[in-house]
Amino acid sequence: MAVRTAEERVRAIGERAAALERDAQSERNARIAAMQRRERRAASLIIATALLSGARVALTYTETSVGLAQRARTQAEGLKKERDAELVFVRSEVRTLVEILENLKDSVHRDEVARAEQRMRIETLEGKAREDFGIAPQELLDEYGPEQLVPPSPSAPGDEIDPEAPLPQPYPFVREEQVKRLRAAEKQLALLGKVNPLALEEYSAMEERQKFLTEQLEDLKKTRDDLLDIIKEVDARVEQVFTEAYTEIEREFEGVFARLFPGGEGRLILTDPENMLTTGVDVEARPPGKKIKRLSLLSGGERSLTAVAFLVALFKARPSPFYVLDEVEAALDDVNLGRLIDIIEELRSSSQLIVITHQKRTMEIADALYGVSMRGDGVTQIIGQRLREVEPA
Repeated sequence: MAVRTAEERVRAIGERAAALERDAQSERNARIAAMQRRERRAASLIIATALLSGARVALTYTETSVGLAQRARTQAEGLKKERDAELVFVRSEVRTLVEILENLKDSVHRDEVARAEQRMRIETLEGKAREDFGIAPQELLDEYGPEQLVPPSPSAPGDEIDPEAPLPQPYPFVREEQVKRLRAAEKQLALLGKVNPLALEEYSAMEERQKFLTEQLEDLKKTRDDLLDIIKEVDARVEQVFTEAYTEIEREFEGVFARLFPGGEGRLILTDPENMLTTGVDVEARPPGKKIKRLSLLSGGERSLTAVAFLVALFKARPSPFYVLDEVEAALDDVNLGRLIDIIEELRSSSQLIVITHQKRTMEIADALYGVSMRGDGVTQIIGQRLREVEPA
């Protein structure tokens, strides 16, 4: 154990010696590296000192150059401002000259147009003078130019002339006055209109046409009077017929309504009794036990029965050989239906009735029944059945 212990101690001491040896080697290497760095730093310091001296010299030269450049820049900016001011002034002058040039061009163009228009006007006047008067322009100027006196206007027929007044004398030419005189003369000439050489023939034709139209107008007036008389006769006849029909229908309506509504009251009222041609007819119906008279407040059956009463009153007042009734009793109960059937029995004694109905009691009083049925194939079929023989009238 002692040997083992000694061996372990020797091993540990050897390891420590090896570690110290490594540390010493590392220290030597570090000292060598530090010496190399110191040498490099010394060399770098020499180089940096040399660079610093060169940089100071370059800085001096640079500062001198910057100062010179700033002075040159200041001078250039001053020159630029002067040139800019001169450029603005020159541009303003150019714009002014351009405007003057445009105005001169416009003025020259207007003068040329005016001269061209004046030449055209002079040529037109010369041509008009030759065509209308057969006078050359120079002769017209010599005889009627502005240097000549203007002759007075002659008096027109119908003008009042003072015999004691002096005769008008020629007077100097004044353009404004002559322009006014020309306009007044043109206005009077326009009012007179153009000369129509066929005026007499046109007057004769218009006179004949006026005579023809007068005769036609008299005929129309006479025809209108005749038509008015006929209209009066027709209105009187219509009023008479309507009054008679209304009187009869009103009487029949009161009786029929009293039968369909025992104890009730119904009547027909004219909306405008003073004018029988334009009056309307209102129906008042008051069933028994009710105070209302307006149809809109009645029940559906009562309205239907009132309408039937009005139709029956029409039938009785103005009989017809045929009557067609389409489900008039659809909304009636049994009692009212029985009353309606009694009235139908009365009507059938003098007229033929065609009644469309679904009521069994109405079908029972018919002489013949006609029905429409549908077969299995979807085709409708008419079925007829005579219930009793009708005696010939």
